[in-house]
Amino acid sequence: MENSENAQAEIEHLRAELERLRQDAADAAWQRTQLARHDLRPYTLDYVERLFQDFSEIHGDRRFGDDPALITGMAVYHGRPVMIVGHQKGRDLKQRQYRNFGYPQPEGYRKALRAMKLADKFSRPIICFVDTPGAYPSVGAEERGQAEAIALNLREMSRLEVPVIVCIIGEGGSGGALGIAVGNHILMQENAIYTVITPEGCSAILWKDQDHVAAAAAALKITAPELKALGIIDEIVPEPPDGAHSDHNLAAELLDKQIKHCLDALLEKSRREIRDQRYLKFRRLGAIANISIQTSGSMPVSPA
Repeated sequence: MENSENAQAEIEHLRAELERLRQDAADAAWQRTQLARHDLRPYTLDYVERLFQDFSEIHGDRRFGDDPALITGMAVYHGRPVMIVGHQKGRDLKQRQYRNFGYPQPEGYRKALRAMKLADKFSRPIICFVDTPGAYPSVGAEERGQAEAIALNLREMSRLEVPVIVCIIGEGGSGGALGIAVGNHILMQENAIYTVITPEGCSAILWKDQDHVAAAAAALKITAPELKALGIIDEIVPEPPDGAHSDHNLAAELLDKQIKHCLDALLEKSRREIRDQRYLKFRRLGAIANISIQTSGSMPVSPA
């Protein structure tokens, strides 16, 4: 009887410890989500200012218009000409409205593809900065082909024959992020997030409220260490001790080291090797298990 009571007490203790660990994980994921969205966090143009020279912006998709939420342009990086593609948010209300709060529209993705095709033609490496809550979900954006624009980017980016380095510097939200994130090497700052849906959206769908955003953030596996373990990203870029928002110069310096290292390695490959490496990288994502089902009186059957 005493052994049974001790065992039950131990079980209850382990359950409480498991719940505590789950809560810690949820809190950590949600805290990183909040850091990724910090108002003072450096955006694409902050890194352009610190890491590149002679930046010349490219505007318009030659079909509908320009999208300020997604910037593109040519620049010089450590003496080498490159193409920059990146999401851009705003600091104050006026800038945020102008940048559509970082939500790109179809013309933004078409502009990005136009710039990347130019880079491919003239053998310029492409450096992408990802920081968006997601693609803009308006009626107008859907009428102008939002899904088609993103899908086309996914296909065409997989065919590029120049190095593509992707840097997730804040929010990597769903297809809005992936539309410029098909890269040879994917870097992610330690307090950034990368997710198929926002924690708020997940909480609304599963719990029908906004009271479970921390649990949703933990369940989605959106932090850099989790994504590195899953093989979704390649490297975690450290940030200043208090986060990238606390020291833009140091954040840029830490990111610069990783970008240069990756770019130097990729430039040693041929154009075909660069394309094939990127293609195989994304083909390998995910896990497949082959199992045999033993049925009575018959041979093992492997599912197709």
